Amino acid sequence: MHKYTIHFLPADKSVEVEEGTTIAEAAQNADLFINNLCGGEGVCGKCRVQVSKGLAEAEEHAKGFFSADEIMKGYVLACQTEVNDDLEIIIPPESRMDESKIMIDGATEGSIKYEFKPVIKKIYLELPPPTVEDNVPDIERISRELRKQLGWQAFDFSLDCIQHLSDMLRENEWKVTVTVSKHGNNYRILKIDPLNTADSSYGLAIDIGTTTVVAQLLDMNSGKLLGSEGCHNQQASYGEDVISRVIFACGRGGIHPVQKAVIKNINQLIKKLAKEKDVPIDEINAIVAAGNTTMSHFLLGLTPCSIRLDPYVPTADEFPQIRAEEIGIQISPRGILETIPCVASYVGGDIVAGVMSCGIPEHEEVRGLIDIGTNGEIAIGNKDWLVCCSASAGPAFEGGGTRCGMRAIKGAIEKIKITDGRLKYETIGNARPRGICGTGLIDCIYEFVKNGIIDPGGKFDRNRSDDRLKIEDNIPQYVIAYPDETESGTAVVITESDIDNLIKSKGAVFAAIKSLTDYIGLGFDMIDTFYVAGGFGSFLDIPKSIAIGLLPDIPQEKIQFIGNSSLTGARMCLLSESAIETCVNISRSMTNIELSTYQPFTDEYIAALFLPHTNRKLFPSVDY
Repeated sequence: MHKYTIHFLPADKSVEVEEGTTIAEAAQNADLFINNLCGGEGVCGKCRVQVSKGLAEAEEHAKGFFSADEIMKGYVLACQTEVNDDLEIIIPPESRMDESKIMIDGATEGSIKYEFKPVIKKIYLELPPPTVEDNVPDIERISRELRKQLGWQAFDFSLDCIQHLSDMLRENEWKVTVTVSKHGNNYRILKIDPLNTADSSYGLAIDIGTTTVVAQLLDMNSGKLLGSEGCHNQQASYGEDVISRVIFACGRGGIHPVQKAVIKNINQLIKKLAKEKDVPIDEINAIVAAGNTTMSHFLLGLTPCSIRLDPYVPTADEFPQIRAEEIGIQISPRGILETIPCVASYVGGDIVAGVMSCGIPEHEEVRGLIDIGTNGEIAIGNKDWLVCCSASAGPAFEGGGTRCGMRAIKGAIEKIKITDGRLKYETIGNARPRGICGTGLIDCIYEFVKNGIIDPGGKFDRNRSDDRLKIEDNIPQYVIAYPDETESGTAVVITESDIDNLIKSKGAVFAAIKSLTDYIGLGFDMIDTFYVAGGFGSFLDIPKSIAIGLLPDIPQEKIQFIGNSSLTGARMCLLSESAIETCVNISRSMTNIELSTYQPFTDEYIAALFLPHTNRKLFPSVDY
């Protein structure tokens, strides 16, 4: 089979690929990532690239995404165009995934503090040599000393721990360091090193999000946070949301490339943190990872196909402790990976970790956790009970499903203000506009309805005298940034159908919150605190989010942004066996309400397809 060289600009990277490889696959091989909402199905049009040298032609069905002029200039969809020549490819700004706002800091732990008792421990032992009176086997001699320090425990050990143990003990005057981890009700001896290495022990807390992967490096002796790093989840090459990725993994692609992508993310973060903090990678002995149910399945290579099919059953909700090297994670060869358990197909370990981290199961007061993303997950409860649900909000808040929507990366319009008919915007990085991210879209809706540009149903006032209001092909659209202001030279607009998608998204989140509170028989005023988690949630404007009907109309002091609560929970579990036990108990005891079969949710959803809501009594503070 022929091989061809593909040169990508502006990254100035080249890669050699086999004939028939798609341009999108070639970009992945070059460690370049192109926007791809649909997972390579060729239906979203977000992976547009320009062939500046060489021969490559857009697939016939993909030509609808381009004007005649763009086709003449060599524009194609990367996921649908195969390589049959040496090519030079320009990835335009709107197709790149770069310079994102990634929340790399976890939230502050709740008021409940767990005992500092890390999931792995390095214990230095000075053993008494055997005598005629004390001639127990070497491994029992070690276990006996460990029991003196850890209390009565049974210790499991692997063959490679003891193959050279006899020589090691005698050559080092019976001085060794033993690394142990909690494994169920027992402890597991992971490795035995000569002499005293107890001062060098590290662990990682990892949040595997659909959009980003974030890791924190911690000193396992002190619990000190040494550093944090984050990056885009490379699985985005196989689809923007979990459903697209599941379809890819259960279809033509298989699960291996999707798993490989996130493992590659994790290994890159490990190398970067270890280098920055001068930490030996082989002294990183433990990882605790939290993610939604699909991400956890992808991480461990579990078949995810039944997650998206009625009756929505995952392969597992609790996961075994494994050696990280079993799935290709590059830490100590005997280092462990713990994956926080899930509740249901669409309520995962990220929510379990979040509920634990903000202390909901430890308090008398009723508290709630809201995580707004492609899925809107909500959990409510106290120390006596916990309920949860998940509503598909769609990708609108993350830039999908809207003409000029994009992720929160450089050039995304994130704030909009209309005063006396004059529109002003702010972009991430103060760059020229490339599109609008989720917070900017919320600002749009709020400013539009407040200024009478749209009615409460989301329809533009077509009789309005406004130079920014255009009608193309009978579709109203509002210009946020004119062509001469943008990076691409194309106007950034929001259309009536975009607004409709955003209203559906905000309606799904609010309807889920309302359905869950009604299910447990509580009004919003009976919830002590609503915690809003996640990167997107942390940038929300509370008054505007209430005003459009996304969040309940409650006193603002009752709504607290807590950042990446999934990462915080993973960190707490890394540093405390009790925190892990709490997560297991949460996953087993939390009641999941399946909204797809819960009729009141449908009624609430329909009622929420209005700004702010059909029932204005639910939003007494909103005065537009």
